[in-house]
Amino acid sequence: MLPDAAASALPRRVIGASAFNWTPEVIRAERAATSIAVDIVADRVSPVIEIEPGQLWRSFPVTRTDEAALLRDRLAAAGGRVSIVGASLDEWMSPTRRRTEEERLEFLAPQLHAAHALGAVGLRLPIGQAGPGLLRRLQPLLHELDLVLFEEAQGSQTPDSPSSAGAYEVIAELDDPHVRLLIDISMLMPAVPVSYLDELERGGVPGSLIERVRDDWRNPATLPAIVDVLRSGGVPEPVHTLYMDMIVRFGRSSVDAIRPVLPLVSGFHLKFWDLEDADGRVWQPVRDLGAVLATTGFDGVLTSEWGGHEWLDSDPAQMTRDHIAGAREALGAA
Repeated sequence: MLPDAAASALPRRVIGASAFNWTPEVIRAERAATSIAVDIVADRVSPVIEIEPGQLWRSFPVTRTDEAALLRDRLAAAGGRVSIVGASLDEWMSPTRRRTEEERLEFLAPQLHAAHALGAVGLRLPIGQAGPGLLRRLQPLLHELDLVLFEEAQGSQTPDSPSSAGAYEVIAELDDPHVRLLIDISMLMPAVPVSYLDELERGGVPGSLIERVRDDWRNPATLPAIVDVLRSGGVPEPVHTLYMDMIVRFGRSSVDAIRPVLPLVSGFHLKFWDLEDADGRVWQPVRDLGAVLATTGFDGVLTSEWGGHEWLDSDPAQMTRDHIAGAREALGAA
């Protein structure tokens, strides 16, 4: 659960919107990224937003607190606020020298102060990146600023994954409400997005693999088949990066995978790729999650995050509105 002060500051049961959904518009740079973020609130997509400072300010990672406070005030004037801030941890001082633990702390500290100035509940890092030593160094500052450090797990990073299990254990051992998990429901995909498979097929990925992924995604033998095609050179260059989503970003677990760690979870990314609900692939994971959360009294942060803009040219505001509406219905049904 969130610390009381932070939790009470957020509207209850609100599904926020991630400004990440507007990445294509930020890249086009036809207007300031901060104005795009403010308009998510002003256009009534959501009163609560998750932001990516690296997309907003050239000064990142040393975002000035006055810049952060100005955005906080602009959002407040529009009737909104920030939930979570996407943090970054650059491990290298140079091509040949890694940062020391003290230097890693110095890299992150300004981001914590910026998150505080933004009025955020907390900030987010990939699970396991900080490591136990840095987490312990960060704890006093997290307590001082009343922030939560969310360690985000997604795709195949389940609690029983050999590569991730140790990071979950560290959070449990710290037993600190200021260091918590954020689960991205890309971990719980029953099938691969329809539009994604269409894009791979148009890009020249072998039809036999497309069919196998479409019909048998959760079969343990499907991932080795995906890797085999990649190693054989069978993935055309134009869709090579997109193809890697099946290995890195798409999970194949059921909601049972996260039950053991639910007491450590204070946030969820309700990740979606498109809204084509063939065989329940969009809304069934949300219904399953809602059924579990209904028994736990969860009162953390829920965020609509659209990952499909990598291959879809759709309006992010409409996609996010439609997804939030559908997610509310799916959670309510549970």
